Amino acid sequence: MTGTVLILGANGKIGAHSAAAFGRAGWTVRRFTRGEDMTQAAQGADVIVNGLNPPDYHDWARQIPAITAQVIAAARASGATVIVPGNVYPFALRGGIWSELTPHRPSTRKGRVRAQMEAAYRESGVQTIVLRAGSFIDPEGQGDAMSRLHLRDFAKGRITAFGPADVFHAFCYLPDWADAVVRLAEMRGQLDRFEDIPFPGHAFTINDLQDALEAELGRPLKVSAFPWALLAVARPFWALGRELYELRALWRTPHMLDGTRFNALLPDFTPTPLRTVLVAGVRRGEVFATI
Repeated sequence: MTGTVLILGANGKIGAHSAAAFGRAGWTVRRFTRGEDMTQAAQGADVIVNGLNPPDYHDWARQIPAITAQVIAAARASGATVIVPGNVYPFALRGGIWSELTPHRPSTRKGRVRAQMEAAYRESGVQTIVLRAGSFIDPEGQGDAMSRLHLRDFAKGRITAFGPADVFHAFCYLPDWADAVVRLAEMRGQLDRFEDIPFPGHAFTINDLQDALEAELGRPLKVSAFPWALLAVARPFWALGRELYELRALWRTPHMLDGTRFNALLPDFTPTPLRTVLVAGVRRGEVFATI
């Protein structure tokens, strides 16, 4: 069952991959332009994918609730289903396998903002699908966790570890997430009014990443620890540094997302192989050209 999808934030990594996936599946794709009336833009849409997110965590406490209110109003007026990329920030940072049954007990300001956002969707009565994911891996390198954080010094032969290199961390390969969104959109009539669906993606350690990249390149790479102490000094003067510092415990907490609910809904979904995901960031010609 196809239809019309309105993509919010179509120029960002969530929006771009979602638009491409819906287009491949035969949907009519509309791209929301900032400054438009969102309620008017949503008229006739069957699904709204909310890829809007303030860059570098800028002013989340004000902007996220404002965006959420706009999206809910647009969905109410159009009758569209909303699909939201959830994250792991609302969970308490206790290591384990996190699922839709894991309580929301955020320990950070950003976690509280995201938990409140999800609660607003749940209470709105608008059909909402939260497809929750770990840290994004975008093969196009659009400011994702892999290119911006772990491979930030890759040109110098280094991988950056933001926590212990042997700690499992949940990651999400964005093309897979977008393909799953399309499939969930096409079965929205069978879903509950509010769905919290963890996307299992891949969980791996920085040691796993190092092994895969060394095999891909045929040369050794060094793993360097991120200088959190320096960031602690810089954060009063650097907004992004302050926001990253708040998340430091996440990188020390071993975690993965439970796939039980996802696999029950999409039993035939085949994710991109882990090896392909691990080397996605260095297969772009511009990265190889610098090493």
